[in-house]
Amino acid sequence: MTGGNNASMIAVWISLLSNVALTVLKLVVGVLAGSQVLIADGVHNAGDVIATAAALSAMRISKRPADDDHPYGHGKAEVLGSGIVAIILVLAALYIGYHAVLAFFHEPGQASVLALGAALVSVFWKQALYVYTIRIGRKENSKGLIATAYDHLADVYASIAAVIGIGLALIGDYYGIHLLAYGDPAAGIIVSILVMKLAWHMAQEAIDILMEKTVSEEKLSEYRSLVTSIPQVKRIDRIRAREHGHYILVDVRVSIPGELSIQQGHDISRSIKKAIMERHREVDEVLIHLNPWYKKSL
Repeated sequence: MTGGNNASMIAVWISLLSNVALTVLKLVVGVLAGSQVLIADGVHNAGDVIATAAALSAMRISKRPADDDHPYGHGKAEVLGSGIVAIILVLAALYIGYHAVLAFFHEPGQASVLALGAALVSVFWKQALYVYTIRIGRKENSKGLIATAYDHLADVYASIAAVIGIGLALIGDYYGIHLLAYGDPAAGIIVSILVMKLAWHMAQEAIDILMEKTVSEEKLSEYRSLVTSIPQVKRIDRIRAREHGHYILVDVRVSIPGELSIQQGHDISRSIKKAIMERHREVDEVLIHLNPWYKKSL
């Protein structure tokens, strides 16, 4: 687990530093080239710096061990961080959409090859960051890192819109087609919708975890199979599981022969816990309640 934690923290630090670098790049080039779309994208990237910093803080808190005040650990801190990122993405989507609509009512700015180059750098850089962070985030079941990955994906969309918009404007300048200069705001509106969809998906997932929604039926079925693989288990009376940030808590009630001793019952509980946690490394705790079972006489 320590190696996985380190990989997650390295990934989020790389994301934070990359967002700072891209923010500076877009704002400087946007000002030098007089590109409003690149300046807007740079401001959007500045919001990403805040979002990534929030995810980093939440991940650091979530790694703290359980204590007297938080006996189930601090895993939900990552979920709160994910929710903050979702809110920032909503604000970014509204910002992009607002300025895209506003651009239709103003004379478009002069297209710049320098601005196009900066936007292309952002597309490839952010796509690489998305692939890197989503892979580690899913592997470690880190909600904070997955949220950061989706934030990178939203930036890919925004940068693609900038590339399309600037590219169309350059083509329009070259061929004297004035209407193409408005390709950027049109693409911006589409991007704002895509970013809003990403934010909604993240917010919905965060709410589900905070409301302690059960894990998928597929996972529950896997847990049931492992519990029933223990020979002494006669019946599963109830099985529940919920996500607690980057780990899962499982709650099981089973019936075992009533004539068994307390020591035997204890050993069965350990066997159940071991069976689940060895096969599912994302499970941090298995709470087991034993009920007596007696063979019915004919």
